Amino acid sequence: MTELADSPFSEHVGKHPGEPNVMEPALLTDPFTGYGELREQGPVVRGRFADDTPVWFITRFEEAREVLRDHRFANAPAFAAGGGNGDTPSDRLMEIMGLPEHYRVYLANTILTMDAPDHTRIRRLVSRAFTARKITDLRPRVEDIADDLLRRLPEHAEDGVVDLIKHYAYPLPITVICELVGIPEEDRLQWRDWGSAFVPLQPDRLSEAFPAMIEHIHALIRERRAALTDDLLSELIRVHDDDGGRLSDVEMVTMVLTLVLAGHETTAHLIGNGTAALLTHPDQLRLLKSDPELLPRAVHELMRWCGPVQMTQLRYATEDVEVAGVQIKQGEAVLAMLVAANHDPRHFADPARLDLTRQPAGRAENHVGFGHGMHYCLGASLARQEGEVAFGNLFAHYPDVSLAVEPDALQRVPLPGNWRLAALPVRLH
Repeated sequence: MTELADSPFSEHVGKHPGEPNVMEPALLTDPFTGYGELREQGPVVRGRFADDTPVWFITRFEEAREVLRDHRFANAPAFAAGGGNGDTPSDRLMEIMGLPEHYRVYLANTILTMDAPDHTRIRRLVSRAFTARKITDLRPRVEDIADDLLRRLPEHAEDGVVDLIKHYAYPLPITVICELVGIPEEDRLQWRDWGSAFVPLQPDRLSEAFPAMIEHIHALIRERRAALTDDLLSELIRVHDDDGGRLSDVEMVTMVLTLVLAGHETTAHLIGNGTAALLTHPDQLRLLKSDPELLPRAVHELMRWCGPVQMTQLRYATEDVEVAGVQIKQGEAVLAMLVAANHDPRHFADPARLDLTRQPAGRAENHVGFGHGMHYCLGASLARQEGEVAFGNLFAHYPDVSLAVEPDALQRVPLPGNWRLAALPVRLH
């Protein structure tokens, strides 16, 4: 916890008794228990965001889905209390993190912070890259990338131990999303380094990495404009150049930024968390090995049981709204706690049990690991496919792979709203 102990956000912990802050150690180290206890207090619980903003935690499954599909809750910080004077949680976070003023627009106007009609317009422009047909056609390439990484794993072994996060869980999705978007191969390690700067919440790292990412995207757009291809970046450039009203310069840059970061960070930790879960639940791993057709249902259950994203973006009431008998006033913030909702015993029988057969075959997903409503994860279908390939191919190549440390020795990255491993040391046998 040393990284966050030195974080500028830690000073707010404990300032408001009875209103838990998302930075509290108990919620960072064991969010399943911590947010589970809050869930049993009620479906709507008063708490605090990292910057000390008062927020309503939405903790139960039905209420979380209700809020996430309710258009009276908006993502745009302008709807926050105080949003008219530049004093929103987003403004304060960027100020604390030391981001230069002229770069902040690239975080303030992303598809994650937009509402209709802008969100609909931007999502429509990129959704064609994530259609069912496109994802199906991409699968052989995902299989090839996974197999190549798996064949090379023994080269990375030290005393027989390989870090599966570093050499498999990260390289697979970052290669896939960079090829899809159009990021050159020689730049991908740099993107991973930049992405890691978002994790420790340290202003000195982020204030350097974020401007570097933005300038890199601008340079990439200039280069690609001179030689358009069939990747997503080229398509965005065509849309922008043909009709600037459909896609602005800032929107094009932030779309690339969001797709690459979100397209590899979360999937990497789905693979890491899921592999650790399977290796520590041998009965479920045997079940999966005996029936590979179970993989799609297994990915859904792993997203529910140990998904990498544990809370949504802040949302703001655009008018007074009542949720589960609690009055949420216009401008107040809410956080849907996915980790609590996905373990809600009112919706899931024995939710603490990992059960790869829990998700009915051929049914709509029965969890909120990818969110819900208008802001449902744009790349969910790609992430699910990458998970299926990652788990299936790993255990096909190395059926006797095992943890190289005791489960309790696995180190987690203490980041609010995320559940991720710092490393996953395994023996391939």
